[in-house]
Amino acid sequence: MHTHDPVRTLNSLIETCDNADLTFSRAAEHARTSDLRAFLAGRAQECRQCREELRKEVIDLGGTPGKNGAASGTRKRSWAVLLSMVSSDSDRTMLEACELGNNFAMEDYREALSQPLPDDIRQLLECQFEGVKHTHRMIRGLRAEARELHC
Repeated sequence: MHTHDPVRTLNSLIETCDNADLTFSRAAEHARTSDLRAFLAGRAQECRQCREELRKEVIDLGGTPGKNGAASGTRKRSWAVLLSMVSSDSDRTMLEACELGNNFAMEDYREALSQPLPDDIRQLLECQFEGVKHTHRMIRGLRAEARELHC
């Protein structure tokens, strides 16, 4: 996201939300416990909600949602590797993949927030970023529990 175009920045975050949704959804499908399944499905739903908020902003700015995002090929390959990890039989491995994906999302939000943005969009992104950070803390806690239980 090396641009000052808010539409391009928002579209990059839409792609981030799409990837995170897919990662959390796939992990939820393979989770061993109903609590973990519900947690992961809830995170996927939050990603879809964020994506819709971003899409609305792109439309309001006169852009086309989902076009011209700036995710690199390396980042796309990294998400693909995560998707293979979330098909694991181990909840710990799935949580590690989700944590790594969440790290990518945090990097993307930090980059977006470093750009000059209209105040209302900055406020939306800051709110969404707080949610991403909260999810990160929750995943880390669950991963630590899974490690202790050898799941």
